[in-house]
Amino acid sequence: MDWQDQLISLYLFICKHYQQDLHRYCQRMTNFADLSFSDEEIICIYLHGVMEGYRTLKLIHQYANRHLRSWFPKLPGYVTFDQRVNQVCDVFIPLLELLTQEIHLKLNPDVHTGLTDAMPIIMAQRSRRFHAKVAPQIATKNGYCATKRFHYYGVKLPVVAYRQAGKLPKPVCIGLTDAGMHDRKAFEQILPFLPETLLDCFADKAYQIENASVHAEHAITLFTPVKKAKGQVFLEIADQWLSTAVSKVRQPIESFFNWVNEKTGIQMASKVRSYKGLMVHVFGRLAAAMFIMQSKQVV
Repeated sequence: MDWQDQLISLYLFICKHYQQDLHRYCQRMTNFADLSFSDEEIICIYLHGVMEGYRTLKLIHQYANRHLRSWFPKLPGYVTFDQRVNQVCDVFIPLLELLTQEIHLKLNPDVHTGLTDAMPIIMAQRSRRFHAKVAPQIATKNGYCATKRFHYYGVKLPVVAYRQAGKLPKPVCIGLTDAGMHDRKAFEQILPFLPETLLDCFADKAYQIENASVHAEHAITLFTPVKKAKGQVFLEIADQWLSTAVSKVRQPIESFFNWVNEKTGIQMASKVRSYKGLMVHVFGRLAAAMFIMQSKQVV
């Protein structure tokens, strides 16, 4: 699918669902607002710009102004474009839900295994995190990325996805928490919303409860690597095998995060300057990634 076909498909998808339901989530305008440039066009340009590799609103607007002016002749100036994108920030969450539902229609109905992990969304790093004040409604300065070993200010994106052999996992539940929330606590909040078809879930050590590598809860069996006991130097052979097996099964969730970040640049949010901007950054880019996955059937 070339970029013209992708743009047309995206615009038709947005128009269809905007008229059906998404219009309810848009901020109400005044009676004198200029709506010659529609919300559907705003959403379409933002998502298409992200999919084309542009990482800031300014770059997206410049791209649209240079290359899409014939498609969107009423495109406003950058300041108005920025304001309009923030006004439709609440649309991206239900839009993301619609896109994930489209993806689930193509899933094998016999899939019962899930994978879970959380990805940091970084707004400020290291010492700069103490001075950051953007989006205090949800963002906090006590985030820690264990993989890269640094502290940050921002939020965290917990995801539960269906495992598919040889393919990227398909998200079934996506949340957003403050940076300091423990992965286990976030998973407990997601549990009641998981589908009944999900029987097993694989995670890392942070999701353990009572140091049990296999734990059943809410009709779901949670598998995690084995933790060493206090003072224990080496794991027993059986525990090593179990830990290796669990790690291999859950590895695709890391590939999913890497793929989303590569396609959208979601992990770095240092340009965000408001709560609405943060919602657009997180859920807008996720929606763009899910449209790519849905349209190209990414493996």
